[in-house]
Amino acid sequence: MPQPRVLLVTSEAVPLVKTGGLADVIGALAASLSTSYVDVTILIPGYPSAVRNTLGLKKIADLPALPGGDAELFLGTMPDSRVKVLLLRSPLFDRRTANPYIDHSGHELDDNAIAFASLAHAAVRICAGRANYPVPHVVQANDWHAGLIAALMKLENITDVGSVMTIHNLAFQGNYPIEIAPQIGIPQEMITEDGMEFWGKMSYLKAGIAWSDCITTVSKTYAKEILTERFGYGMQDMLNRRRHVLHAIPNAVDLDVWHPETDKLIKRNFSVDNLAGKSACKRDLQKQFGLPIQQFTPLMAIGSRITHQKMADLILAAMPRILHEHPHLQIAVLGCGEPQYEEQFRQLAEQHPDRIGVYIGYDERRAHALHAGADILLHPTRFEPFGLTPLYSMLYGTIPVASRVGGLCDTIVDAGRDYLPVSEANGILFDGEEADDLVAAITHALHLYMRPAAWQSMQRHAMQGNYSWSGPAAQYIQLYAKIAPLPARQLFLDLLKSRPSKQPVVVNPSHYKLIA
Repeated sequence: MPQPRVLLVTSEAVPLVKTGGLADVIGALAASLSTSYVDVTILIPGYPSAVRNTLGLKKIADLPALPGGDAELFLGTMPDSRVKVLLLRSPLFDRRTANPYIDHSGHELDDNAIAFASLAHAAVRICAGRANYPVPHVVQANDWHAGLIAALMKLENITDVGSVMTIHNLAFQGNYPIEIAPQIGIPQEMITEDGMEFWGKMSYLKAGIAWSDCITTVSKTYAKEILTERFGYGMQDMLNRRRHVLHAIPNAVDLDVWHPETDKLIKRNFSVDNLAGKSACKRDLQKQFGLPIQQFTPLMAIGSRITHQKMADLILAAMPRILHEHPHLQIAVLGCGEPQYEEQFRQLAEQHPDRIGVYIGYDERRAHALHAGADILLHPTRFEPFGLTPLYSMLYGTIPVASRVGGLCDTIVDAGRDYLPVSEANGILFDGEEADDLVAAITHALHLYMRPAAWQSMQRHAMQGNYSWSGPAAQYIQLYAKIAPLPARQLFLDLLKSRPSKQPVVVNPSHYKLIA
């Protein structure tokens, strides 16, 4: 039986390279689509880490005269899922190490515009059948790094490949001087208000929004938010003009990697029916972060990018009150981001070594230990397209305290403000961006923690949530069927009919539907 073909174009994917949730999503979505019998391929830059980690690499094509110069296309497979991977190898990507977008001082690399334009051009050559690789039926561009694809397809008059623009974070837009347009193959007639012109610059993300067949984002609430001035980051007018093709499809969790019953990176496995192993994980977390081993002391985790978006400034401002008002609370911090915030967290750990443990950077084992061992996850944020981190924590019975924005509203059922949580509660949501708001939410969480029956009820609801990719993958397949060329549409629809009973199509029309 022929399979429908999908090309996912991205700047990162687990386990090849990761700076954030985008990498987790791409790796897991590709694996889930493959399990559903979609012939899926990931196209990603050939960073040194990607070259090292991809299995069975072999060169399949030369791609001369891309915007960044000549390049080569290599084919291999992902080391965990065996999903096919295309690596675009060129000197532009050879020098990109831990973070593929910034240099060691935290500044954006000066050739990002050219490098990711090269990635988009490579994708379009594949779609045009000029790269010695099967032409996909649908190409899905993820975030601004792949945003030029639909515009370039229009220039090439490619009409037999459907195009999707997926917005994982609207705040990152790929805005560059108009003067580089000739170098990246964009004619001036595309740089207009209705095209990719954006406040005197050209925007790769806006190009994707303007010319893709459909646009997706990763939660119902965020899909509504980005149509407003507060969350639209200047793109709200264009998004409102194209809202008839805007869809909300949620992210999910790779349960082969994140699950307390099978996780190989945590101290001891446990389940919703037997939480004994979580106590061992808590002791292990305290040990890893240099905190006293105290089983009944509440332990709060902070695991995210240490940035203004994630309210690092607010956490730091509230910390004196948190430590004073809750003298038995321990705090473990894992993450990296803006240097001034990183240094302030280091100073806090030095001042309160028995209360606060800090690890600046990212380490996969520590991340799993954090979610498995903590009692509470603190996740404030000024905006949140989806929010994978709270889902990880809930799977491990760690209760999130999070801002009431974006995808967090769709996945966290707030406990309310009484001493007994509301039915089905699995976390705590709060409003506001003041220190008082944060302190009040933490205080409420600790009050509930002191009531074991209430806390265990929240843990059960959190751990029993449906966080798998089965439903979202089915929604993507439904979407692909709408935009694929006519001969391929039935191939996608046939997959939905033949999905095994253990992978039902679950579409909640009140949560994930066309935003019209």
